[in-house]
Amino acid sequence: MKSTVPAVAAAQGPPGRRLEHQVFRSQRSGLPHLPTYLRQLWARRQFVHEMARSSLRAQNYGTLFGQLWLVLSPLLLGLVYFMLGDVLGNAAKTNPKYFVTLLAGLFVFNFFSSCMMQGAGSVIGGSRLIMNSHFPRLLLPITQVVIAFMRFLPSMLVFVVVHYLQHVPWTMNSLWAIPAFCCVVLFGAGLGFLFATIQVYFRDFSNFLPYLNRIWLFLSPVMYSLEQGLHKGRAEALVIKANPLSPMIGVWGDALVRNVPANMHWLAAGAGWSVVVFVFGALVFMWKEREFSVRL
Repeated sequence: MKSTVPAVAAAQGPPGRRLEHQVFRSQRSGLPHLPTYLRQLWARRQFVHEMARSSLRAQNYGTLFGQLWLVLSPLLLGLVYFMLGDVLGNAAKTNPKYFVTLLAGLFVFNFFSSCMMQGAGSVIGGSRLIMNSHFPRLLLPITQVVIAFMRFLPSMLVFVVVHYLQHVPWTMNSLWAIPAFCCVVLFGAGLGFLFATIQVYFRDFSNFLPYLNRIWLFLSPVMYSLEQGLHKGRAEALVIKANPLSPMIGVWGDALVRNVPANMHWLAAGAGWSVVVFVFGALVFMWKEREFSVRL
């Protein structure tokens, strides 16, 4: 699948000679042949894995201190937000398991945030690769999802330790965290696809994303449970209820901390949002990817 189409134009040169030069114009946007495209994606799965590993090695995650930082960073972040919630809201006194509740929501939100924000910059960051190689461009944001997952795993080791220290039991209801996490993966990946496309056309979009991410954090049931959020003031409850992440994180927290069965309405809402956004983001990305080489 070519990104550009050469048009040959003639130019007058020295007497008796004609000079030719090529003008590259982008092809008209359109979806590729999806079965072929998906086969190409699957055939390059090893490429995604190796590119994710090389990116992590470039960030010193292959060293002892780099791996140690993967554990310390989420723990320190959790302590910062714990102090914030305890000082401002007296949360630790009203909820003895507040720290493990906070870590559960914070770690899964950070995973979602990495999928979204790193995915958004994946095409711009991989511009040299795009200009010099032929491959399905969707591999770039998918690689960022894999990198986010590799960073997420050490944070869950921290969560398991805190989970044990706060004497929170593991039950069969804890397995409901798996479909909730799958919803977060699809939702974050879909937004990463969509935002990567937008950022190719509007480079300043990257300046807006950190603010969107921070606002989204405070509107999500991370520093409080979803039940508490839905019982806030009417306006706040409506915003939290309209947040697509709320049902996903709500089911995640219920499974890992409160050990209750998943609320099927929340799970269905989270699954609906994640599938729609994932499919929409992927289609928009594939529809526009043939123009990326010219836009970059």
